Amino acid sequence: MNFIPSLDEIRFARYTEPQNEISIVWFRDDLRLTDNEALAAAAEHGKVLGIYILETPSLTGVRPLGGASKWWLHNSLKSLATQLSKYNIPLLLAHGDPRTLLPQITREAKAKYVSWSRRYSQRQRSIDEEVKTALRAQDAEAHSFDGHLLFEPWKISTNQGGAYKIFTPFSKKLKALIEESNERQPGISSNAQAALCGPGALLERSHAGIDGLGLLPSPSAAHWPGGLEKVWAPGEDGALKKLEQFIESRPAMSPQEGYAAGRDFPSLSATSGLSAHLRFGEVSPRYVWNAVSLSPMSPEDRRSFLNELMWRDFAWHRLYYRPDLATVNVRREFDMFDWLWDSEDSASWYAEGYFDPRHSPLSRNVEKRLGAEEASNFHMSLQAWRSGKTGIPLVDAGMRELWETGHMHNRIRMVVASFLTKNLGIHWRHGEEWFWETLVDADPASNAFNWQWAAGSGDDASPYFRIFNPISQAKRYDPVNAYIKSWVPEVGSAHYPKPIVDLKESRNAALEAYDEVKALRNQHKNF
Repeated sequence: MNFIPSLDEIRFARYTEPQNEISIVWFRDDLRLTDNEALAAAAEHGKVLGIYILETPSLTGVRPLGGASKWWLHNSLKSLATQLSKYNIPLLLAHGDPRTLLPQITREAKAKYVSWSRRYSQRQRSIDEEVKTALRAQDAEAHSFDGHLLFEPWKISTNQGGAYKIFTPFSKKLKALIEESNERQPGISSNAQAALCGPGALLERSHAGIDGLGLLPSPSAAHWPGGLEKVWAPGEDGALKKLEQFIESRPAMSPQEGYAAGRDFPSLSATSGLSAHLRFGEVSPRYVWNAVSLSPMSPEDRRSFLNELMWRDFAWHRLYYRPDLATVNVRREFDMFDWLWDSEDSASWYAEGYFDPRHSPLSRNVEKRLGAEEASNFHMSLQAWRSGKTGIPLVDAGMRELWETGHMHNRIRMVVASFLTKNLGIHWRHGEEWFWETLVDADPASNAFNWQWAAGSGDDASPYFRIFNPISQAKRYDPVNAYIKSWVPEVGSAHYPKPIVDLKESRNAALEAYDEVKALRNQHKNF
């Protein structure tokens, strides 16, 4: 256990008088004060002590955060500590297993009430249930609340009582539930803002201790993530400012530049930039929903944006019922598809820390399967894709934007995913894991769900035979090459590489491989 500060340095006894009883709020993916029911509930039961536990994957089995997400979390925790300090609420930081740490902290603080916002992946739900059992065994109340989604997954079901697998009926049901809901309007809490109050200890120590969590890269690797701080302002203030700017800028835009029409054009500033803020819970989706619903945006822009919020809920709905979404094809016939896959590359490069995985070494595992020459071509293709050096301008622009900023325009995400899985024939998991490492908005549900959608192997997926042509996509959505030139200035010169694959030939090969899978599926009806 690596407490920051350690329990030996903390003395809670002076706060245990009845009038100053401590309540604990366990922060996770809800790093905000606004519309945080867990925080509001803690405030009703005593002076609040905030806790964040960075969970050790080897102890808990949770997926380790990627590098860009770690950078975001580091800065978001600093912002949260500053916000909480305004209400005299300390933020205690710990690293390890919450199943042992949180009960221990609760005993030391003599707290009798602990609250948190619910999580929805299978492993995290199991951990939370064990924590709740341990806390109640030591006579502490333990309560969980919603707030990360518009509606919790088990509250939305088909007329037959099952899970939804298609987005359109899911979104209709979800929208109806929202409209029928009598949920409160979001605010600082269900109490007045002044109700938030903490014991006032540990402010400086907890704030300074964030550096001890080890979320930032080492000095030797500080070149990445290098451009993130130039683009992003993690934290609740940054989230609310982004939302305000997004809403207030819409009326001044032409219909062609508005969200509904402009969101597909990567050179326009049509999108909200809220995805990472939502991923870390710096703003709640229902707060965003209400703000956009009541905004002066055009009906088309509102409808299109709210649809994207519901798509996010749909991804979590599917992860709730398919906990293996990041590793297993939903459509099992794709288990027979001959994607190129290197398990050693997948398991090793991000576990080593903050080096540049765009140049990972050749794996003997894939060499044994394919032969040395084919394996070398496979890795050269994968590295070219990661580095943005494929010779396909729109693909390269997207991959370079990702590396530099930790973000990629959604239209371009679909293009680069299609190119990797269909033109290069590389397994979607290589792409999902690369995005997990490099995206600031790498979301456990959306990242896996969207990769399976693009690859054709998921629920309600883009059909496999829908192969995005990056040349025609560029002509349509970047007609004057504004986006491409901003990230690939050498395009058209002798310094720009030739395409690593022929788009037409690779498309035909992908369709032939898909036809073979369809034939096998028809022979094996159990798929």
